[in-house]
Amino acid sequence: MADASPRSGRVAIVGRPNVGKSTLLNALLGQKLAIATPKPGTTRSTLLGIYVQKEPPTQIAFVDTPGLHRPHNALGRALVEDAKASFTGADVVLMVTELGKNIHPGSFLSGGDGEVLAMLRELGVPVVLVINKVDKVKDKALILPVLERAMKVYPFAAVVPLSALRKDNLDALVKAVREHLPEGLAYDAETLTDKPERFFAGEAIREAVLNHTREEVPHGVAVVVDNFEDGASLYRIAATIVVSKDSHKGIVIGKGGSLLKEIGTEARKAMEELFGHKVFLELWVKVIAGWMEDPAQVQSLVRAPLGND
Repeated sequence: MADASPRSGRVAIVGRPNVGKSTLLNALLGQKLAIATPKPGTTRSTLLGIYVQKEPPTQIAFVDTPGLHRPHNALGRALVEDAKASFTGADVVLMVTELGKNIHPGSFLSGGDGEVLAMLRELGVPVVLVINKVDKVKDKALILPVLERAMKVYPFAAVVPLSALRKDNLDALVKAVREHLPEGLAYDAETLTDKPERFFAGEAIREAVLNHTREEVPHGVAVVVDNFEDGASLYRIAATIVVSKDSHKGIVIGKGGSLLKEIGTEARKAMEELFGHKVFLELWVKVIAGWMEDPAQVQSLVRAPLGND
């Protein structure tokens, strides 16, 4: 007989960059909460989203995290530190990986998976392996040997193949996680996240910048929300896009301000959809040379980027 007792808990979503952690969070919540782009390093903040299921009664506080990697600057070190901090207090950890085009049993633990797993070995909490992007694998029979290989490498609580993009097999993941959660409900039924609207305004702008720029520009972009007025009929938002080089400022602005206008339009529409209000958005671009190498600037621009009214 299935367990019908109320259960809730905190679940950290971890893994190397670009394996689909943010897409998975959005899929589980049934709405877009975390920005997601094909560019590595898109996620820069831990982001909590609470999944609620009525039957059986379940509340899961999923925590999206920056990708785990070998850091090369102050920004990278801060992101890895924040990701590791999310492990603390987690009842379950989801280790997300993906299957490459050249799939074979030994493909698990390639491309940094081994380093991620090494970080998880000492936690003492159940680890569920999520093998994402299986929709890209034409011959599904190739997946089983990889699952068997994974279970030999580490005693995972469960191994769940799925496609976050297509929202396939999410129920199996929730069921696997639920089995390891404490009894009782711990969260306000109306709460979705722990971040304010102001945070999501900054993320919408940064996502728009990432979508419209290429090569090294995205790595050196940060957003500071300078002003956020949430009026009854109109939100007035002003923000500064920070870049690390003078040449990048020109790229973000574009000829005659054309690209900055496109970025602003995309970000404004994303905010209006998320907030359910009309938005008036003003954007500026500022250069802080080499800010990614400066721990103080990283603290200011990434860990506390909301600015002051």
